[in-house]
Amino acid sequence: MATSKDGGKSAAGSGSEQKSQPAKRGFAAMDQNQQRQIASKGGQAAHQKGTAHEFDSEEARRAGQKGGEVVSRNRAHMADIGRKGGESRQSANRAAAAAKPGGNRQGGTKEE
Repeated sequence: MATSKDGGKSAAGSGSEQKSQPAKRGFAAMDQNQQRQIASKGGQAAHQKGTAHEFDSEEARRAGQKGGEVVSRNRAHMADIGRKGGESRQSANRAAAAAKPGGNRQGGTKEE
């Protein structure tokens, strides 16, 4: 009995200990440039046939609005980007003030 128990386990694990991914086939096996060429031909054919989807300005506006609503629900993200904007503006103002002749507004002489 010991031989069948050990034999079954050792036979299954004797080849390679690592589990390998299945080989890529079809479209996934092609290089990126070849995939791009095929997809481009499909897009061109759809436009020639008249079945390609094209956004009009109203549809694009609605899609952008929907995406903005989803993003704005994340309060932490909104606080983060607001903070970055404030920091950026503050540093830009400091850089502009330093570049001005006379430095800052306090105690400077009036130029005419």
